[in-house]
Amino acid sequence: MLRHPAVSGQFYQGSGPRLEQQVSQYLQAGKGRERAVGILVPHAGLVYSGAVAGAVYSSIDMPKTFVMIGPNHTGLGARIALMDEGEWEVPTGKLRIDRKLALRILQNTEHAERDAKAHTFEHSLEVQIPFIVHFSADVAIVPIAMLSATYDQCVGLAEGVARAIQGIDYPVTILASSDMSHYVSDRIARQKDKTALDQMLSMDPRGLYETVVREQISMCGYLPATVMLIASKILGATSARLVRYMTSGDVSGDYESVVGYAGVVLTA
Repeated sequence: MLRHPAVSGQFYQGSGPRLEQQVSQYLQAGKGRERAVGILVPHAGLVYSGAVAGAVYSSIDMPKTFVMIGPNHTGLGARIALMDEGEWEVPTGKLRIDRKLALRILQNTEHAERDAKAHTFEHSLEVQIPFIVHFSADVAIVPIAMLSATYDQCVGLAEGVARAIQGIDYPVTILASSDMSHYVSDRIARQKDKTALDQMLSMDPRGLYETVVREQISMCGYLPATVMLIASKILGATSARLVRYMTSGDVSGDYESVVGYAGVVLTA
């Protein structure tokens, strides 16, 4: 099964050479790399969020597999949908799905369903592929899209992901895809996003979940971020650092209505 790109030419350049050039401009040479247990990366058009995503990918060692968890913007498919076989294609290459790890996750949690439909038109994970392919076409992925979940369901999914990874003898990084506040002023975005990011940097997944809900922060991937935090802590992560934060206003010059973007790396 080959998943063709859904947002090529829209969220990122549509030809291989132009996409490689676009990705390269957002990477940071000379940065020290570290083994990441989990990461948070944004998923807007690369012209807006590419600098934040590039800073994260430039700072970590590429694992053998990324478990990629993103929000389901389209509403299609299962509530928590895991794609367990095939390849994902972008103009610069393809990444295969790690079927062994995907099946282990399905076996270890009742909260994820085998479902490819949810991923057909979803962009939140697709826009990560060009960065990963740039560093290695040998990296595998396990794509998971989340439409809705209670905190307890996030815990159940995270425990299943962690158990599956604990039984694997190669490096795995859990990737949560999320933008931060949407369509508020730059001042409000930075204020609200700081309250959510403070919970992440304190390694407090329940605090993150409850803060986003209570403060009505329009962080679209707070469920993936919550799962990533819980699973990463189970797997031994002890610290989180903010790699970069910016808003779309830093690119467009429009500070009246912005989207926030944050990059976070969790390490043991």
